Amino acid sequence: MHGSTTLAAEVTHVSKHGFWLLLADEELLVPFAQFPWFRKGTIEQLSDVKWTSPDHLYWPSLDIDLSVQSIRNPAAFPLVSAATS
Repeated sequence: MHGSTTLAAEVTHVSKHGFWLLLADEELLVPFAQFPWFRKGTIEQLSDVKWTSPDHLYWPSLDIDLSVQSIRNPAAFPLVSAATS
């Protein structure tokens, strides 16, 4: 029986400035200044992250999809939602 590959993402630290996300052997900072839609998320919501493909992350309880590349290089993705929560 063939199974699917499961990628595991883990939030390792949350501060008032952002949170650290561990993807395999790479740890990335997700700063709230650049990703403001996470600012009001609870630790439980931030930790509920699915790494569905090598470049796709999804937070189902916050309904947020992100490219891993947008975290690695946010300057390459200049569009930021103007919506406030």
